[in-house]
Amino acid sequence: MKSYILYFFLICFMSCHRTEKPVNLIFDTDMAPDYDDVGALALLHALADSGEVNILATISSNKCATAVPCIDVINTYFGRPDIPIGAVRGEAADRTTWHSGLRWTEELPMKYPHRILTTADSEDALKLYRRALAQQSDQSVTIVTVGFFSNLQNLLLSELDEISPLSGKELIKKKVKQLVSMAGSFPKGREFNIYVDVKASQFVIREWPTPILFSGFEIGSQIFTGKKLMESGIRNNPIVDTYTMCLPQDNPNGRDSWDQTATLVAVRGASKYFDVENGTIIIHDDGSNSWKKDSNGQHDRLIFKMPKEQLTAEIEDLMLHLPRN
Repeated sequence: MKSYILYFFLICFMSCHRTEKPVNLIFDTDMAPDYDDVGALALLHALADSGEVNILATISSNKCATAVPCIDVINTYFGRPDIPIGAVRGEAADRTTWHSGLRWTEELPMKYPHRILTTADSEDALKLYRRALAQQSDQSVTIVTVGFFSNLQNLLLSELDEISPLSGKELIKKKVKQLVSMAGSFPKGREFNIYVDVKASQFVIREWPTPILFSGFEIGSQIFTGKKLMESGIRNNPIVDTYTMCLPQDNPNGRDSWDQTATLVAVRGASKYFDVENGTIIIHDDGSNSWKKDSNGQHDRLIFKMPKEQLTAEIEDLMLHLPRN
């Protein structure tokens, strides 16, 4: 009898968080330099298990050889090895982890099952983007980028092809509901995802035809997660392994959660967690940015509303989620 009661409460809990229709989402990451991307992808799979999101594709904006294998490891661990994975082509950043000692980008592919052996073996991100968008209904796709803007620039510049008779910009305008980005620092600053490929950042932010919601550096830098994972005692888990390897090198009390905040609001929306301010972000040639508040602006930025301790706990609990099977 107890098992039936527990099952009933589990269904009720999942239903409370389930949207009427799952969000169709493409996850674009620079997986490798830092490990908040690992936490964000784990959070995304937790939301997929609760029926809140349909992960259309996972894509790397980073040419680092282990970026795609690490994405593949996490998708496979959560029981979704068939999610399409692509990586940027052409001129783009190649950034590996800055962590010394045990390097999580090397350890995960050695320890856990995955199909793609190196980033260069994955599909061209541009082809994957165009195919994923073309297959969806109009204005139904959310893109969350927690890395560089290189792939999005390539998509904007793309021409009609065998996949779609629309140009990249036309395809975006037709199929994308919104773009959520972990980028920038507000009201001003110089943030990694912007300055690594500043020309792509400038082009995308200037030319993107749908609303863009920014989760800035100042948001994730106040949400520290990972300590619960490190202390959980959970074994054979690539998310726990990553934080256990890296936190002692950073801060044992937790790592900044830049990418998790963007991913969370991309699926669940901002209103529960944040206030939103309208305006326009300006990207300068040195990779710094400034912000102009404007009620008619095409851009939005997050401002804290939920107490940070409560938000931290919610994100960390999602990161602790275990695969359904």
